[in-house]
Amino acid sequence: MASLWRAATGATQSSDDYDGVEFWSTPERAGWLTKQGEYIKTWRRRWFVLKQGKLFWFKESTVTRASRPRGVIPVATCLTVKGAEDILNKQFAFELSTRSETMYFIADSEKEKEDWINSIGRSIVQHSRSVTDREIVDYDSKQ
Repeated sequence: MASLWRAATGATQSSDDYDGVEFWSTPERAGWLTKQGEYIKTWRRRWFVLKQGKLFWFKESTVTRASRPRGVIPVATCLTVKGAEDILNKQFAFELSTRSETMYFIADSEKEKEDWINSIGRSIVQHSRSVTDREIVDYDSKQ
């Protein structure tokens, strides 16, 4: 999860620059989720906001222009979002995975879980590219 944080706040990005995303205004999805901590694996209830390919979380549900996210995940770095009740043995659990990490969340109901999985999944598809320019292989070139 540290790498997710670094990816979102990388050296070239200042701590209060969220790529111009106005997270306080008309999110694609917002609501309470319980999130497992990054270092100390305790469960904490946080307010999540999904907007323009970024999943932000806050301590409070009142989000304003002056609010500072506790964290942000660029969904383009995510590969999968799926139920995780079997893994965690907790009802309404789901996971969000990148190449190197998996984050776990617990929703308040089955409907909330499914709605978050659908919203995040849609955002992953919209904001990621299956093949980057560097990965394109031109078999016709004579190199």
